[in-house]
Amino acid sequence: MSGRIFQNAVLQLKETTDRTIGVIDGEGIVIACSELSLIGQRWAEYVPVVNEAAGSMVCFDGKTFKALSGWGNQFDYAAFAFGEGEVGRTVCAMSTVMLNAAKAYYEEKHDRGTFVKDIISDNIMLGDIYMRAKELRVATDVPRGVFAIRSLRRGESVPTDTIQNMFPDRQNDFVLSVGEGDVVLIRQLPEGSGVKELNKIAASIEETLRVDGESTVVIGIGTVAAHLRDLAKSYKEAQIAIEVGKVFDTEKYVINYENLGIGRLIYQLPTTLCEMFLQEVFKKNPIDALDKETLFTIHKFFENNLNVSETARKLFVHRNTLVYRLEKIKKLTGLDLREFDDAITFKVALMVKKYLTSRGIDS
Repeated sequence: MSGRIFQNAVLQLKETTDRTIGVIDGEGIVIACSELSLIGQRWAEYVPVVNEAAGSMVCFDGKTFKALSGWGNQFDYAAFAFGEGEVGRTVCAMSTVMLNAAKAYYEEKHDRGTFVKDIISDNIMLGDIYMRAKELRVATDVPRGVFAIRSLRRGESVPTDTIQNMFPDRQNDFVLSVGEGDVVLIRQLPEGSGVKELNKIAASIEETLRVDGESTVVIGIGTVAAHLRDLAKSYKEAQIAIEVGKVFDTEKYVINYENLGIGRLIYQLPTTLCEMFLQEVFKKNPIDALDKETLFTIHKFFENNLNVSETARKLFVHRNTLVYRLEKIKKLTGLDLREFDDAITFKVALMVKKYLTSRGIDS
């Protein structure tokens, strides 16, 4: 446990008393003190005295000690105040109350975070979730959003402190470091929250973490977890959203699992099946036979909902020119993009090709 937690409490107490107060650890080392010059000193002679007191207040060598709450037979930390009289005992007792509170808050926060991390990592049995949630006072059946945040900058981690400051409610929200520099935000949501609320939260994070107007992270969003046991599933969805987004939505920095569409299905297909599909679709000529200009025309045609006139206008070409290009595509591939069924087949084929390319497979 960090001495900084105790030191913060000691400095607050310093304003209410002129007595020197502080904390020693189980080896007698002063880890926090209102008199900064004493920090780091080793008072080994006081350790057996405090241990023999068995949790009771004890006076020795002009100082009053009281062990902080703990689990073992020997103390882990003890508060002290200079003086053996009534004032010294009172100051030590008051210090113990505040330091115990600081210790309990730190340990609860740490344990709660570890507990939630175990859930999303599938490192805890379902039955244990209910028991631990009750012990740690973590609500089980409230809706939560799960956001996986990954840095786009090689070798750089996501700034956890910045995200923690955005969501300071440490009782209900969790900011966890996972994997190689990734951060997971688990945010408690109002009842009835959906995709719109999740996207809004993710967008605010992405915008806050921009540097010089450029995005530094990509954020995957899982479906709303209605129960603690659903956090692992939602976290996996958020990770999948990032991975699928790298293939099919490279210009997006906020990717919601529920909006992945057919890309999610393709991503989970075996590559051998994808290769077979392309071979069946492009029997006349492989997809690589289409030049860049033709592919650009196809993408624009899809963007404009297969509308010939609107696509021609966006391409700044005559309508007949576009019709000629579409006929050329039909001759090369056997697919008429003006026909809905053929257009769907071609669209899926383009996505499958993109997926295989991302896997380093040329088909």
